[in-house]
Amino acid sequence: MNKYMDDYQEGVIGEIANISMGNSATTLSVMVNQKVDITTPTISVINRSQALDDYEKTCIFVQIHYVKGLEGNNVLILKEEDVKIMTDLMMGGDGHGTFATGDLSEMHISAVSEAMNQMMGTAATSLSTLLKRDVDISTPQTNSIDVESVKIFEKMFEEPEDAFVKISFRLQIGEVMDSIMVQLYPIHFAVDMINLFPK
Repeated sequence: MNKYMDDYQEGVIGEIANISMGNSATTLSVMVNQKVDITTPTISVINRSQALDDYEKTCIFVQIHYVKGLEGNNVLILKEEDVKIMTDLMMGGDGHGTFATGDLSEMHISAVSEAMNQMMGTAATSLSTLLKRDVDISTPQTNSIDVESVKIFEKMFEEPEDAFVKISFRLQIGEVMDSIMVQLYPIHFAVDMINLFPK
């Protein structure tokens, strides 16, 4: 338990994340033509400045804005090498081909944006069912961010609050990828979702 959420609230966030992202795994599986497993998430509350502590060099931020049913936004963080593997698979490769090596390009950004758009669209549909209201998202905004550039991350959220709910998923794609994907919610957005969750 932490000062922002009690055990029940953490459990609700975990259930919401588990169901919505679990369904998203099926969507991603179709796009990469591989079996995709997204494990039960780990929930923690962190300060804004800790958001990039698990990453080295460059990571990919995908910002999702909710335009219906919920008010706010959240961010997915992916490792650069994972984005390259996913792109290679989406382009018909085996996860070790041309797109899995070399520098990050606009093609990688475009591919992961589409993948996350499809995945989070599926997640929004799951949220609609869970919360018993229509939930919709805008097209995600994707940025490649050097882990030293925390200021860029900070500008993504208009809220001045420092606390974020960190949801860590183990993301496995076939035999080619076994990694961690992180989702960040501003604390007030997480609490809003919890309050909408049917008792």
